Amino acid sequence: MKSEPALSLSNLSVRYGRGCSYCSDPAAELQGNRCPRCGSIWAVRDVSLQVFSGEILGVVGESGSGKSTLVQALYMDVEPVNGDYRLKCYQDGTANVFNISIPQRKMVRHLMLGMVYQNPHLGLRMGFSVGANVAEKLIAAGSRNVGQMTRRTTELLDHMEVPLNRIKEPPKHFSGGMQQRVQIAKAVANNPPLLFLDEITTGLDLSVQARVLDLVRRIQQDLGIAMLIVSHDLAVIRMLASRTMVMLGGRVIESGLTDQILEDPQHPFTQVLVHSLLS
Repeated sequence: MKSEPALSLSNLSVRYGRGCSYCSDPAAELQGNRCPRCGSIWAVRDVSLQVFSGEILGVVGESGSGKSTLVQALYMDVEPVNGDYRLKCYQDGTANVFNISIPQRKMVRHLMLGMVYQNPHLGLRMGFSVGANVAEKLIAAGSRNVGQMTRRTTELLDHMEVPLNRIKEPPKHFSGGMQQRVQIAKAVANNPPLLFLDEITTGLDLSVQARVLDLVRRIQQDLGIAMLIVSHDLAVIRMLASRTMVMLGGRVIESGLTDQILEDPQHPFTQVLVHSLLS
């Protein structure tokens, strides 16, 4: 692990609703993650984290804990109300990515970040061929050479164990596990230094889950991409992540080495998670 992080995030907050002077105070007592005065939902509240080059950071929590909103904010799908977001690969980490122009944000998304969504419909065009889906990411990053794009697309899909004789078929004809593989191929098309994965095994059969997770682990080993993987399943996090953050009510309630959290959880909620994994 390198001493300088690939991604640094400080004090991220994402709110749904107008907010008020009461809930804008980080010390305010909320009902879960809802403001008792104005009704606003604080999906993410004052979250800070770092991801180092070549590591996998896991984020675990129950449904509604804010973990998916966190990764969507990092991929700039949702707008935060507060936060400082630095990427080593963008201006050597000197700029807050949340404050840069829209064209620069698009460039960062296309060239420096990859995203694999829980719902493949968010990451893929279901009516286009799988080859066109991967090529779309290359085109967004400025590629125009058809031969080079075809070679890269074929190489990626083959690496992800997608049958090349189906390259012209649309993802809607594929199984859920195969759709996730196509999403991963698209996400890594431009060799981004950072990859975000949001609940990528949800809804898949156990055997398919295992193959997808093995694929993720192999990509990380082969390409050295730093990853942030979100899951409600601590077993998934245990398999992949060297460090883990536990979220509840939009906040980080515990973080540390994954082995430490599994062996000696401190927060009562984390203790319940670990107990459910071991029982």
